[in-house]
Amino acid sequence: MNSETLRQDFPILDQIVNDEPLIYLDNAATTQKPTAVTRAITDYYNQNNANVHRGVHTLAERATTQYENARETTRRFINAKETAEVLFTRGATTSLNWVAQSFGDLKVKEGDEIVISYMEHHANIVPWQQLAKAKKATLKYIELTAEGELDLADAKVKITDKTAIVALAHVSNVLGVVNPIKEITAYAHEKGAVMVVDGAQSVPHMKVDVQDLDCDFYAFSGHKMCGPTGIGVLYGKREWLEQMEPVEFGGEMINFVHLQNSTWSELPWKFEAGTPNMAGAIGLAAAIDYLEAIGLDAIHEYEAEIVRYVLPKLEAIEGLTIYGPTDPEKRTAVIAFNIDSVHPHDVATAMDMQGIAVRAGHHCAQPLLKYLDVSATARASFYFYNTKEDADRLVEAIYATKEFFNHGTI
Repeated sequence: MNSETLRQDFPILDQIVNDEPLIYLDNAATTQKPTAVTRAITDYYNQNNANVHRGVHTLAERATTQYENARETTRRFINAKETAEVLFTRGATTSLNWVAQSFGDLKVKEGDEIVISYMEHHANIVPWQQLAKAKKATLKYIELTAEGELDLADAKVKITDKTAIVALAHVSNVLGVVNPIKEITAYAHEKGAVMVVDGAQSVPHMKVDVQDLDCDFYAFSGHKMCGPTGIGVLYGKREWLEQMEPVEFGGEMINFVHLQNSTWSELPWKFEAGTPNMAGAIGLAAAIDYLEAIGLDAIHEYEAEIVRYVLPKLEAIEGLTIYGPTDPEKRTAVIAFNIDSVHPHDVATAMDMQGIAVRAGHHCAQPLLKYLDVSATARASFYFYNTKEDADRLVEAIYATKEFFNHGTI
């Protein structure tokens, strides 16, 4: 895989920021879009734009075909059994909320337990908090090891016969750790629990096979995998989706509307009320095609190579704290860090002045940061279009930032 060649597919990366060539290391927040994706969206609007499913004219039929082909592309990408198990949403947050609101209402009763972990994104915490309050259930948190990995021994203590739902991130958006979802899913099923997975940080970086994982629900977003914003996916096993009530109501998702009641359309459309994000789904399919042309295994290995290259260089910086596993083989290319006596927002500002885009803050993971006893961190996150030269620029910029805040010079 040649990252320099691939960079040419991303015009946004070829620009100067604050008199420096842009180094974009905020990929855990959102990725940049290749021309293949932006072209697919533009072509749709320029040639095929029409509302789907409810027109017999040529443009409507073209748009419907493209939209449903995008669903099939997504099904194949995650190896779902059928397209009926692939729901288009606004993003991973919406997907997780749908599960909590609809399936949670169906599954959870008073006295039940919902198990998550301290490393979860707020999107995989707040919906379960609300469900637990509404149902008078108990929300439990799996502890982490000293290295920031999920404590599997504690997981087996927390997941009991009272557990209705286990909801975990496949990959942490702060620690970069990859959780053993297949193993935890098997244990959750032994206890009669249902497994919900937040895949926002995994699907863009590695092959995901939902049938192999055997999870009950899997959520992810398009914009973190070179796709457009405003489109996401909820995978759910048919047996659960059939039982669930829709969360939103209106056009598209009905079979027949009577005066006092209505019946729902079949899967997957019973969940997709209103005019869907056709352009978003088509853009997502183009992103999937783009990633598959590179190869998810190649992407995963290349990012691992970047981590193996940059992590020792970062660890060698005096006064720098890295959060998450120190073993490069146990983490993705998401690296959260702090510099002694320098606020993360100052770090991010100093990075930006050197042309480097990193994220600073709590990363929508306040319980995790409280667990780590920090208020915020800086975070650099790499993707396949980043290079070792980008990694070197990051290290150099950190040294320069330290020098500036310690001595007032660069």
